[in-house]
Amino acid sequence: MIKTDILIIGAGPTGLFTVFEAGLLKLKCHLIDALPQPGGQCAEIYPKKPIYDIPAFPEVLAGDLVDNLMEQIKPFEPGFTLGERADTIEKLDDGTFIVTTNKGTKHHAPVVAIAGGLGSFEPRKPLIENLGQYEDKGVRYMIKDPEFYRDKKVVIAGGGDSALDWSIFLADVAEEVTLVHRRNEFRGALDSVDKVKELKDLGKINLITPAEIVQLEGEDHLEAVLIRKNNEAKEEFWLPVDEFIPLFGLSPKLGPIADWGLEIEKNAIKVDNSLDYQTNIPGIYAIGDVNTYPGKLKLILCGFHEATLMCQSAYQRIFPDKKYVMKYTTVGGVTGFDGSKKEAPKAVVKAIN
Repeated sequence: MIKTDILIIGAGPTGLFTVFEAGLLKLKCHLIDALPQPGGQCAEIYPKKPIYDIPAFPEVLAGDLVDNLMEQIKPFEPGFTLGERADTIEKLDDGTFIVTTNKGTKHHAPVVAIAGGLGSFEPRKPLIENLGQYEDKGVRYMIKDPEFYRDKKVVIAGGGDSALDWSIFLADVAEEVTLVHRRNEFRGALDSVDKVKELKDLGKINLITPAEIVQLEGEDHLEAVLIRKNNEAKEEFWLPVDEFIPLFGLSPKLGPIADWGLEIEKNAIKVDNSLDYQTNIPGIYAIGDVNTYPGKLKLILCGFHEATLMCQSAYQRIFPDKKYVMKYTTVGGVTGFDGSKKEAPKAVVKAIN
């Protein structure tokens, strides 16, 4: 059984930053995540997309933000259970918890922090009869490594930011990029729409609207898609393709956490935001996009703030007889569990004779 001070469910940016704040309080953390690597959506869905609202970073790629967080928490030696989903929770007589994953891994902690973002995600799939036949054989619902598509013929379907942004990005990577949308109007950022139209005029993107992909063809791997124009004639034509990427968004679900007896409101966990983001079950907290309270904003920086206050409350729960006096890192430095020490240079005092 894995034992820790704070068990964090979700290894996205908020969960990772929790490790740092807990480390300053000398609390050990262990993280559970269903994804095979830390970083949550930032690593799995849009690692190459820029984020503009992280303090002190005018612009940072989502993947780079995750890398920086991993470097920041490295001295605090967090543990990870990756590729497993937190399935059940049991509260013991002493008020501590045992969380068991879908693969049977047990974790024991006095505090549980749910930082699972919007929960687990399932892609919204187009209604194409033989779609499942080509999943991972030419059909993929998210782009993990853009280099995978180098010199390939790629078809993207969708009308939102993801479809627009990846069409723009892959225009310089793939041999051919075709964007198909069922309407002439797009739901994405105006500058992205303008950029796609510009690349279309330059011959770097094939833009087909209004139209839909209605059928797939290929033997062992996808070879072509059937495109139907949404006009009076309903004309159809086959387009040779190596990879088809339907980007119709993701459907968030809380998963097994929804059955843990927590107070749920609109697919989010209700918390007390006036103090520490604790749920209706003492000892279980919810931070980041997974929680809800009056005035809630689903921003990474808000998740960082919630993690900071949650750790202060967790410390008092674990050590009710101790009083923690907060020290700024500029004064006390940062001492890692690995023996490392970061601190500002000490001033040299000299006597003047």
